[in-house]
Amino acid sequence: MVEKKGVFICIEGLDGSGKTTQAKILAQKLKETINVLYTSEPSKGLIGNYIRKSYLYSKKRLSPFVEALLFAADRIEHLESEIIPALNEGTTVICDRYVFSSLAYQGASGTSLDWIQTINNAILYPDLAIFIDVEPEKSMCRLNSKKSLMENLETQIKVRKIYLKFVEDSQLTIINGNNSKTKVSEDLFSIIKKYLN
Repeated sequence: MVEKKGVFICIEGLDGSGKTTQAKILAQKLKETINVLYTSEPSKGLIGNYIRKSYLYSKKRLSPFVEALLFAADRIEHLESEIIPALNEGTTVICDRYVFSSLAYQGASGTSLDWIQTINNAILYPDLAIFIDVEPEKSMCRLNSKKSLMENLETQIKVRKIYLKFVEDSQLTIINGNNSKTKVSEDLFSIIKKYLN
């Protein structure tokens, strides 16, 4: 049961967009005045560990349906074990990737967005979701040599298109990730501060 005393924020973006760096900077800034939990998906739980260690860097992608189900299962476990207890205690939760990642990445593989939303219909939606937007070509240049199964230009272009549809529908708030790290950090903090106030 969610009493929701805390605020739930998720940060989304392409691989190499800087979202992890920015989510961590944001968490550190907010910790100066409020209780904050930084977390990420795939989670550190049993299913999340499987996804990160045994699947993401394997040679072949599973069916996008299986992928979507794995991420949905991890998300429920993540919510029940970490996110909801923190929110119930009044902690602000910052999650690096959440349901929009499933919609964008598995949706980019041709899976129905409606179906992905259906298998995620038991989740808690964030109070605020931010998309750090970077051109796919630029994001690919930022990645190191060890790339995951989804870190290729063709996938990233399709993923960005889906993210931008959620921006158009006002489900995601966009930030220009092509700016300097400092400017992106300032823009992100400004949006969050305004929301929290």
